[in-house]
Amino acid sequence: MGLNETPSADRLHIGFFGKRNAGKSSLVNKITGQELSVVSDVKGTTTDPVYKAMELLPLGPVMIIDTPGIDDEGALGELRVRRTRQVLNKTDIAILIIDAQAGKSATDIELIKLFEEKKIPYLLAYNKADLLKEIPAEQYGQNEIFVSAVTGLNIETIKNIVSKIVPTEDSKLRIVGDIIHPSDFVILVVPIDKAAPKGRLILPQQQTIRDILEADGTAIVVKEYELKETLENLGKKPSLVITDSQVFAKVSADTPKDIPLTSFSILFARYKGLLLEAVKGVAVLEQLKEGDRILICEGCTHHRQCDDIGTVKLPRWIKNYTGKEFQFEFTSGGQFPEDLSPYQLIVHCGGCMLTEREVKYRQKCSVDQGIPITNYGILIAYMQGILRRSLEIFPSILQEIPEEL
Repeated sequence: MGLNETPSADRLHIGFFGKRNAGKSSLVNKITGQELSVVSDVKGTTTDPVYKAMELLPLGPVMIIDTPGIDDEGALGELRVRRTRQVLNKTDIAILIIDAQAGKSATDIELIKLFEEKKIPYLLAYNKADLLKEIPAEQYGQNEIFVSAVTGLNIETIKNIVSKIVPTEDSKLRIVGDIIHPSDFVILVVPIDKAAPKGRLILPQQQTIRDILEADGTAIVVKEYELKETLENLGKKPSLVITDSQVFAKVSADTPKDIPLTSFSILFARYKGLLLEAVKGVAVLEQLKEGDRILICEGCTHHRQCDDIGTVKLPRWIKNYTGKEFQFEFTSGGQFPEDLSPYQLIVHCGGCMLTEREVKYRQKCSVDQGIPITNYGILIAYMQGILRRSLEIFPSILQEIPEEL
């Protein structure tokens, strides 16, 4: 992925929902101007959520999600419905497609309640309006509209309405751009990741470099064994060193105490709204008992190497730090258990491939069920005794955490 390409996690996610054969896929194709979804008169043609990253004017970069019918039946249907509900956790705006002839059903009303419960802005689109004898002169509400995937009625209007109800992001934190100044030097310590495609940096590194450049700072990228010499030869003290968590200990040892230090994982925990909860959650590591269950969650689905951080290194480091044996379970991508009660701790990745809404949903699930949640970088920094140092760039966070951390 190039530096100019918007990561999927930073795109506006627009989810299309509704009953089987309400014309969701036809409407998605009409709105996007592309044949994104298979269209058929047979109910339930869409069997899994279909994702498509694209540019959609006047909205810009978006992720379109076409979901299976929410009223699907049978055991397989239940799985599809569950996946549809999971899509809500990453949806910024929901468009509920309703058959204009049939009107709202109990299933549609249930979905609307879910939208409101999850605070998702939504639009009700009454499709197949071309089959009505007469379209009502007045719509039922401000967020309701009659449309036709066949004739194109009000397709452009849908785009304009959606653009007006886009959640405002004026106060959204940046990855690092808000804590550096123009002309600042920032050193990024980037070991070559064997899991990354040849010739590419991994996504958090790309995004951080882009954010530094947009803040008019200077990004200097080095490998972990080049840091010490780079600091000696730079001629100017960097304002910040950012490291991959896997080499935290070496980088901390090579970075003078008067130079701020943190990790990509910690920066992304803040960027996704997880930082404070993750810092508080790490303290439970001291209280875990032999045989406790720990869930390790990876937001992406990369090919795992023999010394993978999530499935190999973290379990090994946790065992070495505590001197105890635990039961480790792993999830990746969009997987996240609804029932977290079997676990005593959740360790999450930085979440660079997940939307802020989905990361906050997972955090809320953990908090609501009373299960501590932390983050790869925070856990590693804690076990290596450098957590407070890695958080010094966020004084407000330090004020809210116990001294022993």
